[in-house]
Amino acid sequence: MVATCTDGSRGDIQNPALEDAPHPKRDMAGARRLEMANAAEVLGIQQRWLGFVDSGLPEGDPLPPLPPGCFALQPLERATAPLVRLVRKFKPHVILSYDENGGYPHPDHIMAHKVAVEAFEAAGDPERYPGMGEPWAPSKLYYDRAFSPERFRALHFALEEAGLQSPYAERLAAWLEADAEGHTAPVAGHQTTTQVDCGDFFEARDDALRAHRTQIDPLGFFFAVSPDLQRTVWPWEDYTLIKSTVPSELPEKDLFAGIR
Repeated sequence: MVATCTDGSRGDIQNPALEDAPHPKRDMAGARRLEMANAAEVLGIQQRWLGFVDSGLPEGDPLPPLPPGCFALQPLERATAPLVRLVRKFKPHVILSYDENGGYPHPDHIMAHKVAVEAFEAAGDPERYPGMGEPWAPSKLYYDRAFSPERFRALHFALEEAGLQSPYAERLAAWLEADAEGHTAPVAGHQTTTQVDCGDFFEARDDALRAHRTQIDPLGFFFAVSPDLQRTVWPWEDYTLIKSTVPSELPEKDLFAGIR
């Protein structure tokens, strides 16, 4: 089950091939609903919209205020209530979320992190969120490490060794500079505890990502390394186990370790 917090209505078109496409220009939220449906079909998963309005990604110095009524400005309990209802209905054993930095600091990603942690803590408590269904307590909470520096470093050097141009050099240099200056790491202080071997499914993962056509350049950053090279160099998806109510022996290779 994928819970989608916002309608994506304030997203920009990131795919140069769709810069003049009429549908997203007229109705970005509608276009992104179609894209999400296509991605869900590729993955064979269920998906629900939680009903909030996109906050957009503010730019400038100083940053402009967020738009009134957007997801990132919602009171935490109001923003979490639909997710608690979904958790209590779907009954997941595991919740995956962004870290405190949102993967990258998009205000909606950061708010999604807060909402996921709150729902994990509250969904099993009958005293909290009354009227949102029968309590259900998930067993494990993970943060995703899709932007793991270790992964990007391995892919970068693999491309260079193959005589191919790496798009990751600038990102890695910025991370090294941040580390040298004592700034916050790109994934807020967390280390990988759980690596799931997903190599056999990289094509499906990439097809699902490309389904979000307005947001992803199919010739861009995320597709610089072929699935075959990734299977050789880094065939895993990386996560950090944050909380568990079942016995957990680290490192893990399975998000359901201790539950199966």
